[in-house]
Amino acid sequence: MTERAAFEGRLVDADARLMWQARYGHFTSMQVRDRRVRGLDLHVARLEAANAELFGVPVDRAAVLGSIAAVLGDDVRDASVRVSVVEFADGPRVIAVAAPPHEPPTGPVSVKSVVGQRYLPHIKQASGMMQTHIGRQVEREGFDEALLTTADGLISEGSITNVGGFAGGRLVWPDAPMLRGITMQLLERMDVPQERRPLKVADLQGFDQVFLCNSWGVWPVGGVDGIPLPQDDALMASVLEHYDRIAWDPLD
Repeated sequence: MTERAAFEGRLVDADARLMWQARYGHFTSMQVRDRRVRGLDLHVARLEAANAELFGVPVDRAAVLGSIAAVLGDDVRDASVRVSVVEFADGPRVIAVAAPPHEPPTGPVSVKSVVGQRYLPHIKQASGMMQTHIGRQVEREGFDEALLTTADGLISEGSITNVGGFAGGRLVWPDAPMLRGITMQLLERMDVPQERRPLKVADLQGFDQVFLCNSWGVWPVGGVDGIPLPQDDALMASVLEHYDRIAWDPLD
């Protein structure tokens, strides 16, 4: 498919997205399959909370759904869709961009720890220069993703992912400022013991399985900073089975 963009429910020139992404605002990203999306209410709730904090007004839900419908049109059933709410002179406006669908990596990936924290990390911010820069830097060094840490080494999140893992029979998430991704929130519904606790990079070597997740899906981490991490196919399969069972919400 060719990339499309919609402004407040109306199709517009997709090239204008570059200007919009640099503006003050927030967004959510989703994978659409057969005109359905996982966790639609969570995506809308994310936009509502961020809009209240950044702009002090409710998000226009009709404009959100209308813009998604506009970029999908009548012919696109599978896509990657990004819905942004950005500031204009007359107030915040909703923009959606649809691009070809994105699948998760097929095998274990390598991550590199990088000292860095996003400002207002709980908000998915419209301008993502920091994450893009860090991601490109670690890719040049042969890694697949960056693992953001505090100055004293506490893990928060990936540059565009959340990190979780199994240790001692529990699903563990970092206890640090982060964006609680939609896929992370869906995995928090797994019927297994879970906890959030402070984690350092060295702690990951004691995990049975570490994984990353975002709107693309869930995939295993094979190593951090060049050090191999344990792999447990059964645990990874249990995460993927839960994720695969999550209902897809219709957009039509």
